[in-house]
Order: sequence, then structure tokens, then C-alpha cells
Amino acid sequence: MNVTEQRGKGEGPARKVRVRVSMPAGLVAAVKARVGARGFSAYVSAAVERQIQRDLLEELLQKKEAEIGSPAAEVQEEAVEAFGEAEPMAAKERAAQGYEGSAGPEGHAYRAS
Repeated sequence: MNVTEQRGKGEGPARKVRVRVSMPAGLVAAVKARVGARGFSAYVSAAVERQIQRDLLEELLQKKEAEIGSPAAEVQEEAVEAFGEAEPMAAKERAAQGYEGSAGPEGHAYRAS
């Protein structure tokens, strides 16, 4: 059994590993504005962990949808409405932090003001 099997993903001691990642400058600035330079790695690690969780959830949803079918149209409409309400709140938060645009799934749309 390897370390990942013994512990959950994201658990255990952090270790320093050099990884080169290309990120838009505005996104880097947004992270630093929230957590400072010293909290950058932890913030990015948490974001990667959330993305893995989302990916796993999406895989589970696809599997369940294949087994039992799509959610009712009413449920789908409620979900679209909920996400539609959340986007203006996110845009307001970005504006308050001095950034314009919106972050799409790839997170490439932040621009420094």
C-alpha cells in the first residue's frame, strides 16, 4: 500500500516540490491579494484539491445519470437559476478586489486593473 492509499488526497505533511505552472498575471495577483506571498502555495494546493473533488463529483454524477437518468427539468432549472444568482456575487467580489472580467472554467479571465 502506498502513501496515497494510506492517507486521503491532500493529507499528510507538505513537502517542498518545485513545479512550474503558467498562470495569468491577474490570477496570481488575485491570489496574492487574498493571502499574501507566503500563503500562495497553500491557496493553490487547496484550489487543486477542490478541482480534484469537482472532477470526482462530476464522474459520479455522470455514472449516476447513466444508471438512473437525468434529473427532472425542474431540478435542472433550479440549478441554472442558483448558478445564475451566484455569478453576480462573484463578479462583485472580483470588482471589490480590483479585478475585472470573470473567471471561466479555466480561470484565465482575471485581469489586473
